[in-house]
This record gives sequence, C-alpha cells and structure tokens, in this order.
Amino acid sequence: MNRFESLGGWGRAAASGLLVALLAACSVEPTYKRPEVDTPAAFKEAPAAASGVPAASATSAASPQDTGTWKPAQPADDAHRGEWWTIFGDPQLNALEEQAAAANQDLKAAAARVQQARAVTQAAKSDWFPKFDAGFGPTRERASAASQLQPDSVGGTTGTIWRAQVGASYETDLFGRVGSNVNASRADEQQSEALFRSVQLSLQADVAQNYFQLRELDTDQDLYRRTVALREDTLKLVERRFREGDIGELDVSRSRNELASARADAVGVARQRAASEHSLAILLGKPPADFSFAEAPLVPVTARVPPGLPSALLERRPDISAAERAMMAANARVGLAKSAFFPKLDITGAAGFESATLGDLFKWSSRAFLLGPIAGTALTVPLFDGGRRKANLAQARSKYDEDVAQYRQQVLMAFREVEDNLSDLRLLDDQLREQNDAVVASQRAAHLSRTQYTEGAVSYLDVIDGERQVLISQLQASHLSGTQAVATVDLIRALGGGWGEVKPAGDEAVGAVAPASGPAAASTSVAASVDQVAKR
Repeated sequence: MNRFESLGGWGRAAASGLLVALLAACSVEPTYKRPEVDTPAAFKEAPAAASGVPAASATSAASPQDTGTWKPAQPADDAHRGEWWTIFGDPQLNALEEQAAAANQDLKAAAARVQQARAVTQAAKSDWFPKFDAGFGPTRERASAASQLQPDSVGGTTGTIWRAQVGASYETDLFGRVGSNVNASRADEQQSEALFRSVQLSLQADVAQNYFQLRELDTDQDLYRRTVALREDTLKLVERRFREGDIGELDVSRSRNELASARADAVGVARQRAASEHSLAILLGKPPADFSFAEAPLVPVTARVPPGLPSALLERRPDISAAERAMMAANARVGLAKSAFFPKLDITGAAGFESATLGDLFKWSSRAFLLGPIAGTALTVPLFDGGRRKANLAQARSKYDEDVAQYRQQVLMAFREVEDNLSDLRLLDDQLREQNDAVVASQRAAHLSRTQYTEGAVSYLDVIDGERQVLISQLQASHLSGTQAVATVDLIRALGGGWGEVKPAGDEAVGAVAPASGPAAASTSVAASVDQVAKR
C-alpha cells in the first residue's frame, strides 16, 4: 500500500480539495498593464508658455496648486467634480444646472446603464457560489432488464416514481475562468460609471454653453433694437430735409431700406434665440412650450482656468478613464478565452426522497441521493472544436489591441482639445481688445458722418456706411464675447471638469479656478451620483 492509499477516505478528499484549489489559483489571465502614452511636461498653449516661458519650465512658473508634481496618471473619474459653473458668478446659470441635473433624460439613461452594469457584475460574481434548487413531482419511467440485473427474458419494468429532492451544482474556478469573467464585468461596470461622468460633464457644459449663446443673442437683439431706433430717427431727419427741399427722394428711399433691413435682421436674431431657448429646454428635461427665459445681455466672462499638468488630464477626463476600463475588460476577456483551452470541473449532486407511491415518499426508508459521474464530479477536457476556441482567443486579443489604439487616440484628442481652447482664449483676449477699439472708432466715424451730413458736407451714403460699420463692429464684439465664454466652458470640459473654488486674482475682478482636491472633494462618488439621479 502506498502513502496516498494509507491516507484513507478523508485524506484523499483533502488531497483532492488541495489539488482543485491549486488549479483554481492558476489563472491564465494576462497581467494588466496600462499602455505607454506620450505625455508632454506642460501644455504648449498654457499661459506660462505663451508668455515666453519655455514649456519645460512651465510647471515651475505656475503655482504649486495649479500644477503639482508630475506622477503617473491614475483614473480619478470617481472624484467629486465640484460645481465648476459657479466660477461665472451667475445665479441663473446655477439654477439651470440644478434643473438639468434633476431632470435631463440622457443623464437618467446613463445612470440606468450603470445600474445594468452593476447587475451584470453581480450575476458574474454569483458563479463563485454553488447553485441549489428543489423539486417535487412524479416521473413515469421504464427500467431495462439489464439495469435490474435480470435476464433478457424477464423484460423491463414500468412504474411511477415520486421524488422530492434538493439539487446542488458548483463549477470550480479552474484556470480563472470565473474570475476572468468577474474581472471583465467589473471593468465594464467601471467603464459605464466613467461614461456616466462623461455624460454628466457634457450635460453641464452644454447647459452653460447654450446659456451663454442665448445671452449673446440677447446682446444682438439689444443692438438691433438700438440700431432700429437710431435709423428711425435718421429717417425722420431725412424726411424732414426732403420736405424742406434740401435733398432728393433717393436719400429717403435709402434710409427706409436701411431701416427695413435692420428690422428684418432683428427678426432673424429673434428666430435664432427661439431655437436656442428650445434647445435649452430639452437639456433641462422640459417641453419647449413650458419653458421661457427672460432676455438679458451677455456679461463678459473674466474667469481664468489654470490648465494644470498633462498627466493630471489623464486622470480627470472621464472619457479617457472609460477607454482605459475598456482595455481592462478586454484584457480579462483574453484570459476568459484562454481558459476555454483547459479542463472544466463541475460538481453536481442531489439528495431527497424517492418512492413508488406518494404516501411512502417522505418515509426514512425512501431517502436517496445522486452524485454525478466520477464520484460527484464531471471533469470536461476540450479535445476538438474545429478551431472555435482559437478563433475566440484571436478575437479577444484583437479587441484588446483595438482598445489600446482607441485609448491612445483618445489621449491625443484630449491634448488637442485642451491646446485648442487654451490658444483660443489667449488669442481671443487680444482680438476682443482690438475689436473694442474698432467699436469706438466706428462710433466716432458714424457720429462725424451724421454731423457732416446735417451740415450738407457729405452724402447720405457716408451716413449709411458709418452706421453699418458701427453695427457690424458691435455684433462682432458680441460674437467674440460669446465665443470667449463658450471657449472657457470648453476648456473646463476638455480638462475633465471638477473645478470649484473661486479665488480673487489680485486687484482685478477675475476669478481663478482651482482644482477640487482632498478628502472633501472626493466625498461624492460615482455610485452616490448614480443612485441620486436614478431616484429622481
């Protein structure tokens, strides 16, 4: 008798259990490692670089709070983002953001997708536990003579068997099949949470941008009202001079044309405003018929957003976090596809009562049990499947390669969006300053042309040209102010949001936005946000 046989029944069971545990620990899932990405030391269009400081030293030129120390990026999409829109100091915008968070349907749909992913993860985790079921009922069966150890001449026996039993089944996690499936589902859940944050950030930014565009159109409407009033006064002057015989009817016709054109353009702006108001209503989850917004001209945006470090961008952008979680899920599914090449161990069994009559079913003598083949286990070894497992593994590896490429592309797009908005804001400051000078110059020219026309020194065409230039320059200044506000929101969106605290910048009335950080900033997790949205 060898040593294994001398262990006895309990020893063999313990050894078998140890062997199963060792096999279960042998996961074939590849170890996940974040792919390398080319991350610059500082943004090219950051204020420090734009003012002549080299990009390599830009981090030292900025304040520690705005930059920090370079470190490998870790996804931080579950950190509390902060109410970044409060930097604009607009109570109406604050109220709109609250309404959108409470009623936007796209956000609710994203929250529902997170809950679906949570359910899928929970279902995957259930494979770690045995399954139990209970059954009761009769079966009609015919037993062969051979199964009864009777000669063929006897023939089979037919009868009804009543059974009341409990069944159990359990799949041992050999080679990490169950674990890889759980890892993939968990990564999918984290991806859905990151996408929820992305939808949430996009909604907040869309509300702010739509609001500023609406205010820009309000400024245009105000400009057209004043232009119409001015041209009405000019028409009265021209008609008076015509009645006095100082000018011909041509100037009257030109004046009426300019007035009608201004009124038509004002109607066009009103049409654009109505469409913008309707879009804002949809973002707030309201029918356009139930929403209206009082007119108010745009107040120039003076908030300044520090871009921080490029490595922080990889942490803060929820779409980048979602792309990385997709890689993690694809990596786990490579392990799942590999595990199909290895044996699968299922343990099944049933115990209960069995009787030929219902009255005798629950007697002690009616007890019975059933174990699967090979002493209650079923070890399945794959042999041939026509190349299906090999194809599934190739597909899983290709999906991982695809997700890696998409992750790197998403990072490049994020860097480009930040650089675009930084350059926009830097150049818009210069453009707005020059445009304001153009407005002042055109107003002065229009005033001189009207005065000289009254004195008969110039023709009415000079007056028309002067008034047109004033309107054009004012509309352009309004457009640039709106573009500046939208670009500020775009920069916050490109940086991943999360900007909360407003600080005074010197003696100027300018708010500098600081990134949310610390334990308090991370107090609101994605799970809490999803649950809050789902309950509304």
